[in-house]
Amino acid sequence: MSKKGSGGGSVFRRWVKGVSHRLTDGPEDRAQLIQLLREAKKHNLLDAEALSMIEGVLQVAELRVRDIMIPRAQMVVIARDDPIDVFLPIAIESAHSRFPVIGVDRGEVVGIILAKDLLAYAGKKGRKRFDMRDLLRSAVFVPDSKRLNVLLKEFRASRNHMAIVVDEYGAAAGLVTIEDVLEQIVGEIEDEHDFEEDAPILKRGERDYTAKAHATIDEFNDYFGSNFPDDEFDTLSGLVTHALGHLPQRGETSDIGNFRFKVLRSDSRRIHLLSIRLKKEGVGEGG
Repeated sequence: MSKKGSGGGSVFRRWVKGVSHRLTDGPEDRAQLIQLLREAKKHNLLDAEALSMIEGVLQVAELRVRDIMIPRAQMVVIARDDPIDVFLPIAIESAHSRFPVIGVDRGEVVGIILAKDLLAYAGKKGRKRFDMRDLLRSAVFVPDSKRLNVLLKEFRASRNHMAIVVDEYGAAAGLVTIEDVLEQIVGEIEDEHDFEEDAPILKRGERDYTAKAHATIDEFNDYFGSNFPDDEFDTLSGLVTHALGHLPQRGETSDIGNFRFKVLRSDSRRIHLLSIRLKKEGVGEGG
């Protein structure tokens, strides 16, 4: 064995000995455990993706539903008494698979309707025979204080994909999906139809776009003909976070130059997806 190899083995043995010594009494807290895992990554015993997922699992055990839920004001809902002609375009535009059905206001959720169940009523003949009572499914309600690891276990056991979050008075405060919980562990889960492969920005309307938060400033400038500087940060996530002065939460907006950025998906660690709207027609200004 070469000296180099012998030295590397010696370093590894010292690290294992140090970890073993610290684990004799067990890590004293979560921070110490994460530090040990990060040391393991430095020694190539874990890769970056595995470490991120383990940290996500630990985080899910601490977070509560209120930390990741979609607030009531941002829920895409269907009113129980609206005709199908009113809400079908909304359902199509949102591209969601499930919709809360509300009564007199957003605080009263009376059930859930699945997008696939609406397909049979898309034509003129189908709309005439539509009856909400035939399609309405029971909603699952959870308190906003429920821990995410408990909710994930319940989702798996019941095979539900969505739950309505209620406050202490029993009114709907928001909603949470199984995808929202899983994204805390594995990061962003993109729908396969959202983007073409490697496409960082997707046009959705005359002045509306969706962008991956890790898209670079250079990619953004090339796409829009803007001139945002990239000397302070490299990505749209950095640009929006800097503009707001904190890690943005889902639904927060920021006006930068001729663009309005809105956070569509985020967790406690990073932004994942942004919507972008040109405030005025024409080329955006980088400010």
